Amino acid sequence: MKQTLRAAVVAASILPGCALAQISDDIVKIGVIVDKTGVYSTNGGPGAVKAVEMAIKDFGGKVNGKPIQMVNADYQNKVDVAMSKAREWIDRDKVDMIIESTDSAAAIAMQKLGADKKRVMIFAGSATTALTNKECSPYGIHYVYDTYALATGTGRAITQEGGDSWFFITADYAFGHSLERDTVKVVKELGGKVTGAIRHPLSDSDFSSYLVQAQASKAKVVGLANAGKDMQNSVRQAAEFGLTKGPQKLATLLVFDADIKGLGLQAAQGLMFTTGFYWDYNDETRAWAKRFYAETKYMPTMIQAGVYSATMHYLKSIQATGTDNADVVMKKMKATEINDFFAKGGKIRSNGRMVHDMYLAEAKKPSESKGEWDIIKINRVIPGEQAFQPLSENTCHLK
Repeated sequence: MKQTLRAAVVAASILPGCALAQISDDIVKIGVIVDKTGVYSTNGGPGAVKAVEMAIKDFGGKVNGKPIQMVNADYQNKVDVAMSKAREWIDRDKVDMIIESTDSAAAIAMQKLGADKKRVMIFAGSATTALTNKECSPYGIHYVYDTYALATGTGRAITQEGGDSWFFITADYAFGHSLERDTVKVVKELGGKVTGAIRHPLSDSDFSSYLVQAQASKAKVVGLANAGKDMQNSVRQAAEFGLTKGPQKLATLLVFDADIKGLGLQAAQGLMFTTGFYWDYNDETRAWAKRFYAETKYMPTMIQAGVYSATMHYLKSIQATGTDNADVVMKKMKATEINDFFAKGGKIRSNGRMVHDMYLAEAKKPSESKGEWDIIKINRVIPGEQAFQPLSENTCHLK
């Protein structure tokens, strides 16, 4: 009798949908941490929250008969705020998965918390490759892009076109350092050199002293290892200094559709950059983007599109396994190929890196644009296995 009961318990624990393979607390709860008003708010921000809302609605609001709930917060570009909110969500509110569009420093801290608490953490906005190297976790997924992919795409293209000497203006935190380091590696591998670099704080408004040093360096390329409004301010002030009209070329290493829109094509035309998504790429991207636009009145960035895709992949994995247990769900997510409007043949590696095609893009000239959001052209596809760091170079202990 005891053996029969034991066998029944074991069977129930491994079969999807059975008594022990169920939804904890009878609710699947998703937490979304974003910058709602700061320097990165247009890249992820409220649009990322809306993308999760859309995914939940498209899934029917329930998974395996249990309701899906979302909570969201503005982390104010502060690591301690992000950590406090994430810990509160997990410990008090029993959140099952957290997805972010934050910065790299906050992401690394959240990665450690996810590993400690055994909660799925999906990183859509942060860029540092540390998340899939020394800071990797069995519960972490780096979904949209990273600094290796940005450097491989933009850095390689510009260096191969003759930009073989670089000076960097770099955001002084984990993201900027990682982006500069990965781009330097590409430049040097191609025989180029780096003449210097200078760091600036987050949300700086005056880039004049940095641009003066960049001009004095005589480097052929001024690499902007920053993002959001910092990147926009850098580009605008570089134009005012005449830097873009001389022999030097700007390399904007992280650019979003919202940045091009914010700058305007007159200022942004010709900027080359790497992206993981463009709304006008094909019929599938256009169809989803138009739905997103109807909700927000702006076209989605790669972060916002990636947040939707990642949320759907997570919910489908719960549906398939019958449980929101983090170990079971992560195993299913890594075993299942991602095929949607965001990625074709996307795969999550053992280290948490979601590998998918990236795109080398360029901001259109005003004369090329046929509408308000017709602002980018895709010059070429970068296959995922070329875009992202090979496992042979990776330092994650999960390989």
